[in-house]
Amino acid sequence: MWVIASIAFVTGFTGLVMIVLALPGIWLMVLASGLCWWWRPEIITGKAVITLAVIGILSEAIEMVASAAGAKRFGGSKRGALGAIVGTMLGALFGTFFIPIPILGTVLGGILGAGAGALMVERSIVQMSWKDSMKSGSGAAIGRTISIFIKIGLAIVAGLFFVIAAFV
Repeated sequence: MWVIASIAFVTGFTGLVMIVLALPGIWLMVLASGLCWWWRPEIITGKAVITLAVIGILSEAIEMVASAAGAKRFGGSKRGALGAIVGTMLGALFGTFFIPIPILGTVLGGILGAGAGALMVERSIVQMSWKDSMKSGSGAAIGRTISIFIKIGLAIVAGLFFVIAAFV
């Protein structure tokens, strides 16, 4: 039981760090819990693995939708919302390399990318005014920022759940 609890703690902490780096940290916890269930099903149950997978699916859905929802809430179009999603991914990737501060570069890159992606699509493809394009881009950046905090919160819940599941 203590070995599995230790595995849960280490993967929970590692998963949380991975979330901040825009990596699939909750899925690391799901994988680790699945392996622990396979190894010692009397300690980690299938319900625990499924619960962690549901938390993972929920966190991914929130992350994908948040930037787009922010853009839409601030008057953006569906195409602008798609630009926010693509901008988030590209921004996180480029931020990792061009902002040489670990973790911060990825996070800032994703936020700036969401805003820039929505702004560029709204301005160039949808033909919105600069003012309306800026509103949409700002909404996308705000949505991305909120999604980061929600996903970190869900990662904390998943990690605690995994550790507690080892003892229950």
